[in-house]
Amino acid sequence: MPDGGPFADPGPPRPARGRRRRPWWRRSGVWGLVCLAATAGCSTGTYYWQAVNGHFAIVRRERPIERVMADPATPPDLRSKLELVLSLREFAARRLSLPVDGQYGRYADLGRRFVVWNVHAAPEFSLKARTWWYPFVGRLKYQGYYSEAGAQRLAARLRGQGEDVYVGGVEAYSTLGWFKDPVLNTWIHHAPADIAETLFHELAHQRLFISGDTDFNEAFATAVSEEGVRRWLSESGRAGELRQYEEWLSQEAAFVASVQEARGRLEALYREAGGGRDEASGLRAAKARLLAELQAAHAGLRQRWGGSSPYERWFSQPINNAQLNTVATYFDLVPGFRRLIDAEKGDLGQFFEKVKQLGKLHKEERRRRLLETRG
Repeated sequence: MPDGGPFADPGPPRPARGRRRRPWWRRSGVWGLVCLAATAGCSTGTYYWQAVNGHFAIVRRERPIERVMADPATPPDLRSKLELVLSLREFAARRLSLPVDGQYGRYADLGRRFVVWNVHAAPEFSLKARTWWYPFVGRLKYQGYYSEAGAQRLAARLRGQGEDVYVGGVEAYSTLGWFKDPVLNTWIHHAPADIAETLFHELAHQRLFISGDTDFNEAFATAVSEEGVRRWLSESGRAGELRQYEEWLSQEAAFVASVQEARGRLEALYREAGGGRDEASGLRAAKARLLAELQAAHAGLRQRWGGSSPYERWFSQPINNAQLNTVATYFDLVPGFRRLIDAEKGDLGQFFEKVKQLGKLHKEERRRRLLETRG
């Protein structure tokens, strides 16, 4: 199996009753159009060839959903989830103005828990994320591998260079419309609201994608998918599931707020230190104290939530700058996008036009406007 793979960003599973929502870091992201570049001769690098091989290994496993559903050997639960996907595709096109166009009409069982593993990195005393450049999609804040071993090898090299590193498994990714993306076993087993959010998130990437701006793209897809799930649950009469979904979002908001507070304090710490290494041991100790306080804040949230948390696994390992950055990527700009939706009175067509105009601005300018818009 090839080591190298696509570029998909992690993200939450959402529980049915009795199950916890999956954490956002497994949601997904984009698979930069490397296989197109490599097959066109634009790149001969080993990493890109591995990406091609990994992607087409998935393609070889794909089967039309209708054929899978008609197969007597298909488990009833999988059949019902695939029926749900077909109805969600129709809803996405009809009510959310998302480009279905043959997407998610096939199913592939990969025989593993994640489709890719992403590597995130940042300096020990900075929250400036390391980026990697890819054909067509520009710079992204992660590098993805089809095998966990490949991701861990890169992670080990970066740690050896003194960087903070985070490796996360990802359940889905988008090829931005260049290929017909399949439904995968890695995310089809979740609760209906989770499946809907994954599908809407990936289709949102195909609706609009700005080269080289990970934060903008992921926050946009997150805002669209959450709005889509709310509308789908409401219009399909799933009132109980809508209440549960709102509870998940409330928990997520509390978690994000605690992480962002910690990031703000770390930013101030690093800024005051000026990035100098002369007092690295003292800076390291101060950083450890702030991260311990974040752990304590999560313990408080866990108690408030009845003794359990959907973020247990995220907090089960030593937290570092790279891990904190994944939260900022998904959520810093989401409030701004939500307010834009509200400003258009829920008209997603108009909202998409406004976002398209934002996408024409310089990266820092569109970020500034969204941060202003969020209020």
